[in-house]
Amino acid sequence: MDGPKPADRDPGPRDSHPKDRTPPDGAARRIDGIALHETPGHLLRRAQQRAVDLFVQAVGERGLRPPQFALLLAAWQNPDANQSELVRITGIDRSTAADMITRLAGRGLIRRVRTEADGRANRLSVTAEGVAALEAAADRVERAQENIVAPIPVAERARFLRNLARIADLPGSPAGSGNRRQRSREGG
Repeated sequence: MDGPKPADRDPGPRDSHPKDRTPPDGAARRIDGIALHETPGHLLRRAQQRAVDLFVQAVGERGLRPPQFALLLAAWQNPDANQSELVRITGIDRSTAADMITRLAGRGLIRRVRTEADGRANRLSVTAEGVAALEAAADRVERAQENIVAPIPVAERARFLRNLARIADLPGSPAGSGNRRQRSREGG
């Protein structure tokens, strides 16, 4: 019973007293005026968490994850793209993309072939197994994408996606990352 009394303990950072919230001059602190649930960064992070959750629910725990699907789809739509091009198209950082490509190659979903022009670079192509994985996930991924934007009225979705692409700093439209396979079909 010789332990410290509650009044003797250090209150620590969690036990701030209301008087500590107001500066001595009585003015409010800048942090008092920040509404967390109205900050774009926080809302985008929460939206991203929700998007990943909806994607995983749709595709399944054992299915491709969003960045894996994005990388594999970009490789499919841009035949013989190298890793740097896929990094640019997907926005996945270089080291993460390299690790993902190694894992996808290990699973037999993507193939790396050294380029003749630059022996350090690899052309990447999706294997038959990779195409099958994309096709198996396609309907579920589309459903997840619909669920992600479901809270937004249909008439506002195109504008929302254009603005989201602006925030993501994507050129042109939401499909602005380019798609060689689609462009070649359209004659572009």
